Amino acid sequence: MRPRPSPPAPCRVTCARCTAFAGALALVAAAGLLAQTPTAGAPQPWLELPATGAGVGAGLHLVFVTGDEEYRSEESMPQLAAILAQRHGARCTVLFAVDPKTGAIDPGVVDHIPGLAALRTADVLVLFTRFRDLPDDDMQRIVDFVEAGKPVVALRTSTHAFAPGKDRKHRDWGWDAGSDRGGFGRRVLGETWVAHHGQHGAQGTRGALEPAAKDHPVLRGVDPADVWDPADVYTVREPLPEGCAVLLRGLVLQTMAKDAPAVAEQGRLMPLAWTRMWRAPNGRDARVFTTTLGAAEALTAVGTRRLLCNAILWAAGREQAIAADLDVALVGDYAPRPFGFGKHRPDIRPAQLAGAGAADRESERHAGDK
Repeated sequence: MRPRPSPPAPCRVTCARCTAFAGALALVAAAGLLAQTPTAGAPQPWLELPATGAGVGAGLHLVFVTGDEEYRSEESMPQLAAILAQRHGARCTVLFAVDPKTGAIDPGVVDHIPGLAALRTADVLVLFTRFRDLPDDDMQRIVDFVEAGKPVVALRTSTHAFAPGKDRKHRDWGWDAGSDRGGFGRRVLGETWVAHHGQHGAQGTRGALEPAAKDHPVLRGVDPADVWDPADVYTVREPLPEGCAVLLRGLVLQTMAKDAPAVAEQGRLMPLAWTRMWRAPNGRDARVFTTTLGAAEALTAVGTRRLLCNAILWAAGREQAIAADLDVALVGDYAPRPFGFGKHRPDIRPAQLAGAGAADRESERHAGDK
């Protein structure tokens, strides 16, 4: 396992990039998606995206919890939240790993995600974290939500979402806890971190239909061939735990390009997206959706966006309202950075990222570990 990376150097982007980024933020602000706290007008350390009009998400409160060092969840989840808020009427809260000294988003800060009290009123938790070591009080908010049997949608590194220190109250939620080395990931989602199946940083992923799932509402309108991620397929052990149903499997691509052909000899295709119905400790039957998709660039593929929007609506019990032509168009200018450690945009505060993504693209390619 790689050590955590050193903090990136201060931002030195060109004037053109800064100008484009400012333009993207202005576009989203004009759309009414950039929110601030009511006290003295100071930006809050998370995003509140109000529902814009009616839609299939009306009345829902969706809470997105981000914090991974590699896949740019701090860029992708505000975009996904903006789609659901502006196009489908859901109220969305997006939380980030934040440096408490500067107030800037810093995925390398593993023990500080302000705003988790929002889970008290959440209808769905959308989780995209990696190896977080949260204080007991903050971790308890997540535990209480999950163990109450409320819906969870989990992406990529959420299979290894938590790595509590040995003195933490919820050490058993760690990715490697328990006799099956599973913790939260295996016990709730269906899998923890195992290995890369494709070649990391060189081979991307495309969806392949699991035939038995062709009529599942999460796949309504989804073209598996347009479900893409430049990141590789993860290894997933089968059989998955009780209550899991595979929807898509992952084709390993020869390169990371969207139109790359699949590798000819792959052996067993790994689960890429699955649902789970599990019995929570309070006796409630809970809905969970998990996918090992997750690089921010994957949201440039309409199939990936549709899959995730459908999954959130399904988790919330709105499957009857999922239409094959659900509007999943991007909000604003979305040009996320490629995945890789140490590549997040430094000195960005949460209020600046309200749905537009960002406008500059790094030329260096992907690197890093799981």
